[in-house]
Amino acid sequence: QEQPVESGGGLVQPGGSLTLSCVVSRSFFRSNVMGWYRQAPGKSRDLVATVTPVGSTSYDDDVKGRFTISRDHAKNTVLLQMKSLKPEDTAVYYCNKWRAVSGWGQGTQVTVSA
Repeated sequence: QEQPVESGGGLVQPGGSLTLSCVVSRSFFRSNVMGWYRQAPGKSRDLVATVTPVGSTSYDDDVKGRFTISRDHAKNTVLLQMKSLKPEDTAVYYCNKWRAVSGWGQGTQVTVSA
């Protein structure tokens, strides 16, 4: 079963920026709409952004205008560029295909705090 590998999280001050990366297999990357999800403590895992194989994107209203999802086809990598980060963006971030119900990776922790 495919298991994405996420990286790039860390501690950042409010207003700061981070870029998350997710590596998957080539076949998985090419055949799926990919998404970034996040799960804050005590809350459900929610979809944040998606990108289709041809690069069309969509965003949750909470991150629209601040986050940018993209694909690096040479590296089978899905990126999430985050700017103007807020404390409420604190969560573990995961990537997976759209509407995934299994095959979750370890995620990467993003903490926004002064």
